[in-house]
Amino acid sequence: MATTNWLVASPSVFLHRSGNPRLAFASRKNQSLCKSRVSFVGNGQRRRLPVVLSRTATEGSGEEAVKSVLPGSGISIMVNGCTGKMGKAVIKAADSAGVNIVPTSFGSAAEAGQTVEVCGKEITVHGPTEREKVLSWVFEKHPELIVVDYTIPTAVNDNAELYSKVGVPFVMGTTGGDRNKLYETVEKAKTYAVISPQMGKQVVAFLAAMEIMAEQFPGAFSGYSLEVMESHQASKLDASGTAKAVISCFQELGVSYDMDEIQLIRDPKQQVEMVGVPEEHVSGHAFHLYHLTSPDETVSFEFQHNVCGRSIYAEGTVDAVLFLAKKIRLKADQRIYNMIDVLREGNMR
Repeated sequence: MATTNWLVASPSVFLHRSGNPRLAFASRKNQSLCKSRVSFVGNGQRRRLPVVLSRTATEGSGEEAVKSVLPGSGISIMVNGCTGKMGKAVIKAADSAGVNIVPTSFGSAAEAGQTVEVCGKEITVHGPTEREKVLSWVFEKHPELIVVDYTIPTAVNDNAELYSKVGVPFVMGTTGGDRNKLYETVEKAKTYAVISPQMGKQVVAFLAAMEIMAEQFPGAFSGYSLEVMESHQASKLDASGTAKAVISCFQELGVSYDMDEIQLIRDPKQQVEMVGVPEEHVSGHAFHLYHLTSPDETVSFEFQHNVCGRSIYAEGTVDAVLFLAKKIRLKADQRIYNMIDVLREGNMR
């Protein structure tokens, strides 16, 4: 959930801009145009995908088709990475939505043989050496299986190759890995998949709106300086992929900015006292602030989005599962979809 407090940041922590007071975090309302293209950043490279933000009628999107993929109607999910916080959050969201949870998961070699209890369900974790045999068996037992992947960046490509080899549809929420190789593997296998580094539906809509603005008004912010701050839980060591996606839009708008300039806030004390992160969400949050200043410093713009907890990502993941199940039942194109496709469908809970 997003916080509703006014959260004041400190210039000494974030922006180091002498003489300029730090503007407060506050909620903003965004407007989106009708048609453009959207891309996400991964390993410094962008993949452009068509986006239509207005809801349109699609083939087979009638009431019966929607009813056919309601939770509890045969869909099963296997959540790989169930020992992690994100994996557990997805299981809870799926269980609340009535989706069947397969009591099997993949983990590291150290986690092999462990049993994890989530929502009263005991899930057995299998290590890397038995993955193909186990996945094939689970897929045979649950023919409408969809795998959800929230593992680790170094496992992204191997996991995608396995899912593609077995032919099981999957939702990939794990970031990192070789993204070009990831897409090439899945495209070649013609596997049903939703791949997105950002599963929060509302954040994805914001990213799409930024992409539209960048495409339709290139150079609109030429000469402006940009300062970026992002705060995440201490366990996140790298810079936010979402922040990089937004920055890339500003670059197309004419702003000169190096990704290495992103200011990362990982100290829990600073997060609580200076950023305003609620203490109960220090271990799981995503706060982003982008501040633009005109060359003569007479005009400034600020964009921000704050997320506390993981529910926004877990709910988006479940929507992606239901979306993919619908595409499979309608025998739609076997290809890679993203969260823009999920948003466009218009059938989110």
